[in-house]
Amino acid sequence: MSGYGARACAGLTTFRVRSPLAEALHLCLFEGADERRVAMERDGEDWVAEVPCDLSGTAYGYRAEGEWSPDEGKWFDPAKLMVDPHALELDRRFVQKPELAVYGVDTAAIVPRAVVPGILPEVEPDPPQFTHGGLVYELGVAGFTALHPDVPEDQRGTVAALAHPAVIAHLKKLHVSAVELMPIIAWIDERHLPPLGLANHWGYNPVAPMALDPGLCPGGVAELRETVAALHDAGIGVILDLVLNHTGESDIFGGVMCLRGLDDAAYAHAPDGTLINDTGCGNTLDFANPHVRAMALDTLRHFVRHCGIDGFRFDLAPVLARGPGFAADAPIFAEIADDPLLADRVMIAEPWDIGPGGYQLGNFPGNWLEWNDRYRDDVRRFWRGDGAANVLATRMAGSSDIFGPQTRAVNFLAAHDGFTLADTVAYEHRHNEANGEGNRDGHGENYSWNNGVEGPSGVPAVLARRDADLRALLGTLFASAGTIMLTAGDEFGRSQQGNNNAYCQPMPIDWNARDTALEDYVAQLAEKRAARADAMAAFAQGGVWRNLSGEPLDVAQWEDRALAGFRFEPNEDSDYPGFMVDQNRRIVSLG
Repeated sequence: MSGYGARACAGLTTFRVRSPLAEALHLCLFEGADERRVAMERDGEDWVAEVPCDLSGTAYGYRAEGEWSPDEGKWFDPAKLMVDPHALELDRRFVQKPELAVYGVDTAAIVPRAVVPGILPEVEPDPPQFTHGGLVYELGVAGFTALHPDVPEDQRGTVAALAHPAVIAHLKKLHVSAVELMPIIAWIDERHLPPLGLANHWGYNPVAPMALDPGLCPGGVAELRETVAALHDAGIGVILDLVLNHTGESDIFGGVMCLRGLDDAAYAHAPDGTLINDTGCGNTLDFANPHVRAMALDTLRHFVRHCGIDGFRFDLAPVLARGPGFAADAPIFAEIADDPLLADRVMIAEPWDIGPGGYQLGNFPGNWLEWNDRYRDDVRRFWRGDGAANVLATRMAGSSDIFGPQTRAVNFLAAHDGFTLADTVAYEHRHNEANGEGNRDGHGENYSWNNGVEGPSGVPAVLARRDADLRALLGTLFASAGTIMLTAGDEFGRSQQGNNNAYCQPMPIDWNARDTALEDYVAQLAEKRAARADAMAAFAQGGVWRNLSGEPLDVAQWEDRALAGFRFEPNEDSDYPGFMVDQNRRIVSLG
């Protein structure tokens, strides 16, 4: 790792931060509300301070002096307390306040302080627990255990709760290969939320890339390390969902809390100096800048070296390869591949952003996995009744039209962003009114359906139809080649009441309201799939597609959207179980 951040060792604590255009920088040490400032010395484009004592556990921040000229990328305001971009832990959560964006207003009482870490034990990273072809289980830490009846109240909603035996038992029941943790890095609410009485509950708006959120992970790095170890002991890997595409400092009207007040060149700018917004969040980190890439690599190394993390999922991943346009041979890919700590970790791309040429499904490196939204949409359309069987077959077989013969797809039916699986078969339209944006936010086209009754229903026939639809969708997922992903709660019918953008709605999982019959069905599918793990990693090389009369399907039949049932029979030497869709297009079975 680089020498940035705070390091306490042998009676000496060293602080290093990058700020090439600052005229002066001060280290701010806190004891309660008392602040002591230490002048830092310039070292090239960095600033350094050495304090001749062990300051482990001490809260600190930075203040930068210089020109205030935002149009020139100079946001120096000594009234603003800056969070260390390399902070690992914070003493409090971020709070969105107008003062963060007002020049000359002191923010020491608002902005979290970084905490000087002690000597962090290093974890000897084993090969990743998770391998391609397994089941990834996506979960938000807070909502997953906030209402779990078996987890002690003081642990609910925290990273530590994931190590509870009852939680691990549920993951084992589903044969989860790896949990994918939605962001556990400290984040700040978007500016429009507090006036609406809302808050961000997902965390995709961080400020510093490796500072753990003190609400989700109050025990800091040690809590994460111990939880990862407990999950590893159960044979379950851990993947962190990281947001390295932007920060919560937002657009030019956003706050000055970290990079903006230290090194605004970390953000991508157009030739006229305006911020590039390929993320839809107001700013975009500039991965053409080697210092930004170095910060990202430090982040990955930290979580592998000190916590034993198996891999990472990258939100809006094309940003990592922009300079400014997307490049399949971008430097970050080679830098990860050449790093001895990172080369064998699991890397998963969300392969789209909103910038020019932002949809890059299939274009990431050959050893990266990619979220396959084409799978989601095409499988939903088939079971809705307006998708062709040949398209379904292609998606189930690994989407060779996108990835070639070696599938790198992470196939999923629903994720944190969008309808839950249960809502997919109960709502034809989004219902995001509670978000305060006139129901304009969230995806407009969800390829969903409601069997004639929008939302909850007490009609037995409608409920039976929805249950059959859910089982067909889930059966399809577990019969598909490649890696699959299930979002927490979809195995037992979790609903968001039709909200397909619930980032600002606290919707913890109600463990007492589970559809246990559906959960048991998913567990059966998972057991069958796990028994053939090697075969599921890649679709059977060879086999025959037949109709239910046993006759091979021809091209014309494949394109017939009214095709009544079909099945796949793998070659005799294959361990792949095959599957069948019955004449009602309602049941998919493994083996």
